[in-house]
Amino acid sequence: MTDTADAKTGPGLRTVVTASAAGTAFEWYDFFVFGSLTTIIARHFFADAGETVAYILALLTFGLGFVVRPLGALVFGWFGDRTGRKKTFLVTITLMGLATVAIGLLPDYGQIGLAAPILLLIMRVLQGFALGGEYGGAAIYVAEHSPPKRRGLLTGWIQTTAAMGLIGALAVILITRAIVGTEAFDEWGWRIPFLLSALLLAVSLWIRLKLHESPAYQQMEAEAADDDHRAPYKEAFFRWGNGRFVLIALFGIMIAQGAVWYCGYFYTRFFMERVLKIDTNTVDQLVLAVTIASAGLYVFFGWLSDRLGRKPVMLFGMILALVAFFPGFHALTKAANPALAEAQAAAPVTVVADPATCALQFDPIGKAAFASSCDIAKSVLSNAGVSYSNAEAIAGSPATVRIGATEVASVEGTGMAPADLKAARADVETRIKAALAAAGYPAMADPARINMPLVFGILMIFMVAATALYGPQAAALVELFPTRVRYTAMSLPYNIGTGWVGGLLPAASFALVAASGNIYFGLWYSVAFTLVAVIVSLIWLPETKGRDLHTIET
Repeated sequence: MTDTADAKTGPGLRTVVTASAAGTAFEWYDFFVFGSLTTIIARHFFADAGETVAYILALLTFGLGFVVRPLGALVFGWFGDRTGRKKTFLVTITLMGLATVAIGLLPDYGQIGLAAPILLLIMRVLQGFALGGEYGGAAIYVAEHSPPKRRGLLTGWIQTTAAMGLIGALAVILITRAIVGTEAFDEWGWRIPFLLSALLLAVSLWIRLKLHESPAYQQMEAEAADDDHRAPYKEAFFRWGNGRFVLIALFGIMIAQGAVWYCGYFYTRFFMERVLKIDTNTVDQLVLAVTIASAGLYVFFGWLSDRLGRKPVMLFGMILALVAFFPGFHALTKAANPALAEAQAAAPVTVVADPATCALQFDPIGKAAFASSCDIAKSVLSNAGVSYSNAEAIAGSPATVRIGATEVASVEGTGMAPADLKAARADVETRIKAALAAAGYPAMADPARINMPLVFGILMIFMVAATALYGPQAAALVELFPTRVRYTAMSLPYNIGTGWVGGLLPAASFALVAASGNIYFGLWYSVAFTLVAVIVSLIWLPETKGRDLHTIET
C-alpha cells in the first residue's frame, strides 16, 4: 500500500487536509476565546474576589487548560493507537465543542454562587483534556495519508490551525462587540462566541464523518496477528527503541516549541502592554496583524522541509530565536516607546537596600504584604513595569530608590497596621512616580512616536522563528515513531512542551523579571529551553524526511 490517500476507497488528500485542519482550527478557536475574554469572565465568575484576585483566578483557570493537556495526550493517544485515528479525533472535537458551548450557557456567580466558578473550572479542564488528544490525531491522520515528498507541506496546514484559531477568536469577539455594543457585550454578549461553537462543532463533525481510517492504520490492522495485543504505554515509553525518541522529541524539539512560539505570540503581548505601556487596542491590532501575516509561513516552512529536511529548517527557527530575542526586545522598546528607552539610558533606576529585607516581587495570589522598605520600593517599580538594578546598602538601613541623580526614600512598613501600611505605600508610590515622570519615564507610550512598521517587523522576526520551528514539526514527530504507538508517543512530548513549557512561560518569565528587576531578564526562560533543544537536536535528532511510515521499526 502506498503512503497516500486512495481515491477509490477513501477521500482525497484535499478532503483529508481540509477536514483535519478545519477541526483543529475549531478547537484552537475554542481554546483562545476563553483566553481573550479572561477579564470579562473574571467579573462574572469570581465576583466576590476583588478585581485583581478575580483576574488572577481567571488566569489560573485558563492555565489549567494547559496543565491537563499531557493527560489528554496519554488517554486519547492510547485510544488512537488501539481503536484508530478517526474515532479518537471525533471524540476530542465533540468533547471540546460541548465544553465550550457549556461555558456560554453557565450561570454566573450572581446566580448560583460558588457553583459557577467550579463548573467553569470543570469545563476548562475538559477543554484542555480534549485539546491534548486533538493535535496528535489530526497531524497523524494527514501524515499517514500524505505522499512522503509532500508530507511536510500537507501537515503544515495542521500547524497553521493555531494561528487560524486565534484569528477566528479575535475576529468573532471584535465583530460581536461591534454589533451589540461594549456594554451589552460585557453583560451578556460575551457568551455569543462560546455559543457559536455549536454551529462550528456541527460543521466540523459533518466534515470529519466523511473520512475513513488512515491507510497506515488500516495496513497495520490487516497485517496484525490474531494474538497481537498492543500496549501503547509499554511500547512507547518503556521500550528503548521508542522511548529514546520520545525523549529526543521532548528535549530536541518540543521544549523549544513551547519557549519560542509562546514567547513570540504571548510574552510579546504582555511586554508591550505592561512594560512598554502601549494601549491595549493597539496591541490587539498588532497581534492580529502579525498572526495573519505569519499564517502562511507554517505551510511554507513545511514545504521547505520536504526539500531541505526537517532538522535544518527547525534548527534555523531555534537559532534565529536565540539570536533575535534579546536584541529584538531591546529594539522593540526603542521602536514602541522611545521615551522609555531614552529615560532608561539617561536616568537608570537603582534600588539601594539591605538584601536581607528584600523579597521576591512575585505574588500570583495577591496576598503578599511586601511591607519592608525594600519590598515597598520594588513593588512600586514592578507594578509600574520599570526596569531597575540592585545595590547593597548597610544592613538595617531603609531602602532608597535612585532615579538618575534623584533619590527617593522608601518607608519601613513592617509592623504597621494595614491602613497605615496602605497609606505609607501610597506615599512612596506617589513620590517615586513623580521622580520617574521628572526623569522622563512615560506613564503610557505616545501613539505618535510608535514606529509601527518597525514594531511589526520585529514581531515578524519572532514569528519567522516560531513558524520555521513549528511548520515541519508535525511531519518530524510523525516520522519518528512506528504506526503501533505513533499517537501515544508523539502526543505526550508535544503537549508537555506546549502545555507546560509554553503554558507556564508568561508566569515564569514575569517571575524572573520581578526577581531581577530587569525587564529583559524573563527572556532567559525562553533562551534556556531553546538552547537545550538546539544541543539535543544537533547531537541526537535524526533526519526523517521522506521516511516510509509503514517500515519504521520500534
